[in-house]
Order: sequence, then C-alpha cells, then structure tokens
Amino acid sequence: MSNPDELLVAISAAVESERSNQMSLTVIVGGAVITGRLAPEAVWRERVAEVLKDSDRLGPFSDVFARAPRGNRPGRGEAPTHLHFHLARILQGSLGIPETGGMYRVAIKDVSAWTVGDLIHFDR
Repeated sequence: MSNPDELLVAISAAVESERSNQMSLTVIVGGAVITGRLAPEAVWRERVAEVLKDSDRLGPFSDVFARAPRGNRPGRGEAPTHLHFHLARILQGSLGIPETGGMYRVAIKDVSAWTVGDLIHFDR
C-alpha cells in the first residue's frame, strides 16, 4: 500500500503502547501470506538479539538488534511504520514456514491485505 491503512497503523500503535504480544494478525505482502502474533518493536528486537547471541556464526549481529534504533524510527506520537511478528509463519500450501514460528518485520506500507487472527493449517 503506498498509503498505509489507517486501521492497521492504529493496531500497530496499540501493540506498541501496550507492550503486548497477544494480537494475532495475518497479512499479505508481495503475494506471501504471513500469519502470527504482533509484538512491540522493543520486545521483538530483544528476542531476535537473544536468538542471534546463542549462535556461533550470527552472535556478532545480536548487538545490532539489542541497541536502541535511531534514524528512521518513529518517535513518540508518530505512527509506526512496521509490524513486528513473532511466532509467525509464512504460509505455503499446507505448510507453515517455519513450523515453530519465526520473527518477521514487515513494512506497513507493503501490506496489500490483512485480517485479524492467526491462520492455522492442518494436514488432512
């Protein structure tokens, strides 16, 4: 979306202000379906930093996520520009990748469609 959906921005702002991770959302971005729970950016960054820190190869990158963002991050009172998913999956057919859920950052302006809720696939 070149003009981000005001309702989606408001949902993201509510997640940011409450520091809650209970809002489930499904979005379509570039034809991909991503489903999972939203997290405040600070919580999302902490979790990504923790995961990277435990990796022998990727450990040095944990500091990038651990330090406070600067530059193009909205300040207080400004609208969020990204959704921060955790426990999220990219849906492909009957598969959710990764099965256990991953961490995704999605630009709100790139969301072409969305719905409240987490889509669950069952193999039958």
